[in-house]
Amino acid sequence: MINYAHRGASEYAPENTMSSFYLGLLQGANGIETDVQRTRDGELVLFHDTTLDRVTNGSGAVSDYTLAELRELKVTGNATTGFFDRIVTFREFLEVFSAYNIHFAIELKVPGVEEDTVALAKEFGIMDRTTFTSFGFECIRKTKEVCPEARVGWLIAKPTEENLEALKAIGGEELAPVATEITEERIAYWRSQGFGVRAWGVTRVELMKEMCRLGVDGMTVNFPDRLFQYLTR
Repeated sequence: MINYAHRGASEYAPENTMSSFYLGLLQGANGIETDVQRTRDGELVLFHDTTLDRVTNGSGAVSDYTLAELRELKVTGNATTGFFDRIVTFREFLEVFSAYNIHFAIELKVPGVEEDTVALAKEFGIMDRTTFTSFGFECIRKTKEVCPEARVGWLIAKPTEENLEALKAIGGEELAPVATEITEERIAYWRSQGFGVRAWGVTRVELMKEMCRLGVDGMTVNFPDRLFQYLTR
């Protein structure tokens, strides 16, 4: 099972920052999940929300700022000790973490980043360990169009038959439903349709344990230490 540190070890460190990614690996994660979007001057940065307000001392849309302006902001997130980190580019992230033998779940947060995101993944040699995901079907469709060999996954709350057929039509490999919608019967059916299954929204330890019992292929957790401890007990 892939233990994806969700935006890094985001329960403990400022999400989508180098400190959070490092901590995730120290806590036993064998995968990192992160989010890609674009700055006003065209740089790919790792940031989840479309706006800065929730986890930084800035406000407004990420896309309204240049990279230089974003670098001035403090990312605090869940930190309660005064600790902060900085927004990082996708290239800076790959310069470090592509060297580790881990998996990557790269969420495409906005349309138009597909080609450049895939190009960087190719440059750093992580394509065989990467799943490109999105809640937006057009983002994963475009990824397949740009790079047919790219592995894609569709983040979705409760998949329907129409969703499955659409994912099949583009050659998609992974279905990523919210964890509370995953049952033994559904996971068996989705696998019979040819999809790997990764859970998201695993916010409680009991739900984490249930996903392990069901045998999902991976899950994103804010607390990779707890999943690591459970898997290696």
